[in-house]
Amino acid sequence: MTRSPAGRFAPSPSADLHIGNLRTAVLAWLFARSTGRRFLMRVEDLDYRADSGIAARQLDDLAALGLTWEGPADYQSAHRDRYDSVIDGLVAAGLVYECYCSRRDIAQAPRAPHAPHGAYPGVCRDLSDAEREARRDETSRPPALRLRTDVITYTVTDLLHGTYTGIVDDFVVRRGDGVPAYNLAVVVDDAAAGIDQVVRGHDLLSSSPRQAYLARLLGHPEPVYAHVPLVLNEDGARLAKRDGAVTLAEIGVARAFAQITDSLGWPAGDLDELLSRFDPARLPRQPWIFSPD
Repeated sequence: MTRSPAGRFAPSPSADLHIGNLRTAVLAWLFARSTGRRFLMRVEDLDYRADSGIAARQLDDLAALGLTWEGPADYQSAHRDRYDSVIDGLVAAGLVYECYCSRRDIAQAPRAPHAPHGAYPGVCRDLSDAEREARRDETSRPPALRLRTDVITYTVTDLLHGTYTGIVDDFVVRRGDGVPAYNLAVVVDDAAAGIDQVVRGHDLLSSSPRQAYLARLLGHPEPVYAHVPLVLNEDGARLAKRDGAVTLAEIGVARAFAQITDSLGWPAGDLDELLSRFDPARLPRQPWIFSPD
């Protein structure tokens, strides 16, 4: 069955949502609803820091702001077989390899003169069978699996940033602890749910070339991207719990909604009114500096 197009919001339940997360969720809802898309909720709870109690509070906070989504929230932890099946296919196709590198190994590894900054230097990419066996024997931790890519960079199109070209190195698809990596899980989940619009914070723009490349490799359409400005504290740093009253419980629903709509330049009494005024072309391009006072 062909699903109608959809957008989504996908919080990680490791901490309560702050005003910046809530603002991004509102924007994801606006982008989806203004284009006639379904809006889906996904809880990205694969990480060991995920907490079911926090996940429940996150969903409650989003609903308190008036956000609605189709069906129940989808939990990544329910789909380990989905990720394992994709990884098994990559293994069978010879598109992954074991990586035994620690962060220190990667930082200290020699790099080609023109290698992109931050790219994996390929330490384990071309090991012989004997070298690989030796690394297994000398390393106590299980290996990660890295994708054997055939490009160095990849270009995506973003509704707010235009064309963006970023690094596509041999990125991890399964961590050493056996957990599917973020870049693989989000691509697999988006394709499975029919999500063709990804609206999220600007800090994840650099991840989009890797994810779009993997989507193409797996035969999935690349989504439409919109990476929205972050919310920063008064020092210009990313907003965090330590900045004071930043969660919905601390701010209050009415005040938080007013702050979010004011920051977008469209003061509104509720989401329906905000939706009637929403115009992506007029969306602020600069970060919002948040003050709890």
